[in-house]
Amino acid sequence: MKFDMGSTTLSDLGKSTLGSTDDLGTLIQQLIAAAEPLEGKFNGTGKVAFDSFKLRADEITGALNGSLSSILGGQSGMDVAFGTGDQEQGDNAHQNMGAANFDGARFSG
Repeated sequence: MKFDMGSTTLSDLGKSTLGSTDDLGTLIQQLIAAAEPLEGKFNGTGKVAFDSFKLRADEITGALNGSLSSILGGQSGMDVAFGTGDQEQGDNAHQNMGAANFDGARFSG
């Protein structure tokens, strides 16, 4: 199995995810506004759930944004880890090449 990823993949992903935080809050507020015409049309458990959602919209937005922030932290950590691993791999290759006896591998007489 081959794993191939560009050097900027995770940082690019982090940048696009960062903008999603604002988008998410806006979408939840739009959902609440779109549901306004339904207010008063529910009875029983449906009304309780609808009212609870409206009252907890800020809490829900905060929880979702907190989760998104954790995802961003994970992406950032992976980006650092991959970058460090790439650098270490290059350093190790150069160190091993310096210690190799290339003259001993010549096949000419």
